[in-house]
Amino acid sequence: MTKLEIAIWSFPVLLALIGFRMPIGLAMLVVGAVGSYLVNGSSLQVLAQLKSVPYDTFSNYSLGIIPLFLLMGQFATCGGMSKSLFNAAESWLGHRRGGVAMAAVGACGGFGAVCGSSLATAATMAQVALPELRRFGYSGSLSTGALAAGGTLGILIPPSVVLVIYALLAEQNIAKLFVAAVIPGILAALGYMLAIAVYVRLKPESAGIRPPIPYRERFLALARVWPVLLVFALVVGGIYGGFFTPTEGAAFGAAGTGLIALANGGLNMERMINALMQTASSSAMIFFIVLGAAIFNSFLAFAQLPQEAVSWVNGQGFSAYTVLIGILLLYLVLGCFMDSLSMILLTVPIFFPIVSELDFGLNPEAFGLWFGILVLIVVEVGLITPPVGMNLFIINSMAKDVPMVQTYSGSLPFLVSDMLRVILLVAFPSITLFLVTF
Repeated sequence: MTKLEIAIWSFPVLLALIGFRMPIGLAMLVVGAVGSYLVNGSSLQVLAQLKSVPYDTFSNYSLGIIPLFLLMGQFATCGGMSKSLFNAAESWLGHRRGGVAMAAVGACGGFGAVCGSSLATAATMAQVALPELRRFGYSGSLSTGALAAGGTLGILIPPSVVLVIYALLAEQNIAKLFVAAVIPGILAALGYMLAIAVYVRLKPESAGIRPPIPYRERFLALARVWPVLLVFALVVGGIYGGFFTPTEGAAFGAAGTGLIALANGGLNMERMINALMQTASSSAMIFFIVLGAAIFNSFLAFAQLPQEAVSWVNGQGFSAYTVLIGILLLYLVLGCFMDSLSMILLTVPIFFPIVSELDFGLNPEAFGLWFGILVLIVVEVGLITPPVGMNLFIINSMAKDVPMVQTYSGSLPFLVSDMLRVILLVAFPSITLFLVTF
């Protein structure tokens, strides 16, 4: 078997191991190590790789952003920011048809601006919003579908852990990626709200009506969300403005969110320890997946799969947009079986060199930003795509009386919204790049 054939067969083997419930990071590490042995024919080469790759991977200063953003999300939860955001959104939107579900989506977007994790955003906002949705007569499918979709905003609206990983893999500017994600993130939230508005008009029995709240209470609720705006401006504005590096910005954001949580009375010693432990646990999981992907991608580089893939695509004469659409469709399929972080780590080292050789009428930096946002969006879609969309499982586990089938059906209107948004951003790259070039 040739080196290229070994590399190609590694993918079904990897998916089979994942299907047998081997942890994804371990599966990539095992397949990468065995593949390197088969390609190089030397166990010494594999041992040298296992010695050097972890150091080369984890000595990257920019990886420090990840635990800091995760800690910021933990502090935001302790500080009650999720409840403040939902109350503010509900006070302005709750009296409209489908308004409480729209408020849940809006609050997810706001919480995503200080969290960076879709799973954490979905789980945290579900605790706050599910009781209110039930209280005002929202159906189980709409309630769980809206929260699962809203949770995906956690990785699209900056700061985003997955976007940081993409930036490191594709060697892109983290600050500019954060800025490029703002308009697509806003479009995502508005698209989900529009999907809810259409859904409740087609199925009026799926949502109740809550009475309007006096304007004085609305403005008071709005005033309570200033910490979220402050942290977002501090982190994203400070990074893009060049006041500090992305890692420094993440540190300032974590410290600021912690101080706000302390001032709100939501952070004591017990919660502080729990936040640190949760951050350490999540960071360890992410870093192990990063290590497994580094070993696997090193094996693919030995087998020269990325170079062969570039040559094959160039030799077929496919148009640039044909290749791009094919890659995005593949991401949608992979999203049915894999989590977002694993998909990014596994595929970007292969796909990015391929599309970078194609002509989309953009300079290399603009293309890297645009492609990164498109990848992030279709990866986000995978979080609410049956059968194994992670957000669907998280929300359904918190709404124990809602059958999984209802949660699946509740996600469909939001998947339609996602598809329309992807088409829009593919057709008009300037939408993504507007704030970067402004």
